[in-house]
Parts: sequence; C-alpha cells; structure tokens
Amino acid sequence: MKIEALASRHDRDGFACGVDRLDRHLRTQARQDVRHKANGVFILVESDKPDVALGYYTLCATGVAQGDVPAAARKHMPRYPLVSATLVGRLAVSEARQGERLGAMLLADAVRRAYASAAPVGSSMLVVDAISERAAAF
Repeated sequence: MKIEALASRHDRDGFACGVDRLDRHLRTQARQDVRHKANGVFILVESDKPDVALGYYTLCATGVAQGDVPAAARKHMPRYPLVSATLVGRLAVSEARQGERLGAMLLADAVRRAYASAAPVGSSMLVVDAISERAAAF
C-alpha cells in the first residue's frame, strides 16, 4: 500500500465510507481544492490497484485562537492571537476496508507530512477535525 497525492486516475466516484459528507467531498470538491491550493488531498491505494481509493485525508494550514490551545501546550507557543497549525480536515476509509487499521495508516502519514512541513511553513501544532463519531472515537 502507498499514500499519494490525489491524481486524475484515482476513482473518486467509486469511493464510499458510509459518511455522505466525506464521500461527497472526495467526489465533487477534492480536485477543486487541490487546484485552488485550498487543501492537499492524499489517497491510500494498493500498489496493484493504483486507481482504487481505499481511503483519503486532507491537510491544510489553519490558525487556532490562543485561548483554544490547551493550557499545557500554550506555554510552548508564541503569544500571537492566532497560533499557526496544520489541519487534518477530513479522513475516511472505504466501507469495504474498515476495521483493517487503514485509518491509523492514513493518520500516521498525515502526522509525518505535517511534521515535515512544520518548519518551512511555520506550523506549531496539528489539529484534527473529526467529522464523524467513528473518527472522533478513533
């Protein structure tokens, strides 16, 4: 398996995770977001089926109000009104492959990419926006 940037060859219409909002985003919005540099979209595929999306996540830059930063982390942050961060805005795994820890693989890759870009873009933390209850529990 590998995780790669969204490309035109990825079958977005065939993806279904069970959360309509996440399915619809991949089908209708993800390519536009990439084109407009609003989000990075990363797709999990198997090497022998590189067009079948097993899962995906998005990354983008965001700001967090100083008061919303947990107190334990705040003492290590600059005292600006907004603290720069990287946002995992969406994360989804195909219904057919849920329960195989693919979400953990996607999240680990998101953390790795966020860490690698933190210094060049000035990101102090990683924020995860859990859209579904399953994602929040994870």
